[in-house]
Amino acid sequence: MQDHFGHRISYLRVSVTDRCNERCSYCMPDELQEWLPRADVLTFPETLRLIRVGAQLGIDKIRVTGGEPLTRKGVTEFLGEVTAVNGIKRVGVSTNGTLLARAGSSGSTIAEEIRAAGVDSLNISLDTLDRAVYQGVTSRDFLPRVLEGIEAAIEARFPQIKLNAVLMRGRNEDALLALIDFAGERELLLRFIELMPVSATEVLNESNFFPISAARRVIEAQLGSLIPQPDFKTSGPATYFQIPGRGQRIGFIGALTNLHFCDTCNKLRLTCDGKLRPCLGSHLEFDILKPLRAGASDDELRNFFLDVVERKPERHEFRENYQPQRRMVAIGG
Repeated sequence: MQDHFGHRISYLRVSVTDRCNERCSYCMPDELQEWLPRADVLTFPETLRLIRVGAQLGIDKIRVTGGEPLTRKGVTEFLGEVTAVNGIKRVGVSTNGTLLARAGSSGSTIAEEIRAAGVDSLNISLDTLDRAVYQGVTSRDFLPRVLEGIEAAIEARFPQIKLNAVLMRGRNEDALLALIDFAGERELLLRFIELMPVSATEVLNESNFFPISAARRVIEAQLGSLIPQPDFKTSGPATYFQIPGRGQRIGFIGALTNLHFCDTCNKLRLTCDGKLRPCLGSHLEFDILKPLRAGASDDELRNFFLDVVERKPERHEFRENYQPQRRMVAIGG
């Protein structure tokens, strides 16, 4: 699949639930979240069918997200089925890390179980190493669980573990160096991510927006000029740099300040309630659940995918007074 702007679409982010055990201020700021009714959420067999259709059209990477995907019963078995889909080469999971160290049904940790299912990469949210700040951001005192989860993921020997830290002025701008040291000691890839207005307009304002340029200045003041690594890529839009005197790389994801952020976009999103979204920063979404449950053939579903790709915008709308209509937790990370 290729859109009008020359982007080859090979990556599908799949949300399997809107439910989460945390309440991050930038994703789900309300404590009293109204969860989707179970009947409105794609079943695992329905999701697998759509992944197979996507694979027939050139999708070769899947990232399973939530909400918090590990809260959904049966997700480990589902991940094993995803990794077995013909044409899918890479399967990742985005998680807050709070459940990775918990014992699964086999007695192994959940991290070990999903690694055994064939998942090859984890993205783990970690905005700070300060327990009080973490609780303030997430409304949960779960930092010790996250740190245990990270260690469990390392022990499970995932080929790639990435730590994602959302930049928030007044919250974690003084935590950057500690996060870098933490990631470096464990040989993990750390990315700093700009806040995006994906949940509510008040999530992003001048008082809390901390751009990647400012984060770089803070880091370089202590560690020296970062060395660009233009040839180092992962599957997303991060720009990577090497820290001088170290083998460690860190990444920056700047949706608002990087004017070339959308140049290499290769993804679609499938929400847990069966909407195909061609762009996170656009209100465009198309209900594939309805034709799926009405008995659509695989050919009809393939045409649905192709039609969504035809409508993919050239760039996101975050810089254009974007007004969110859905919480990030309902879209998928």
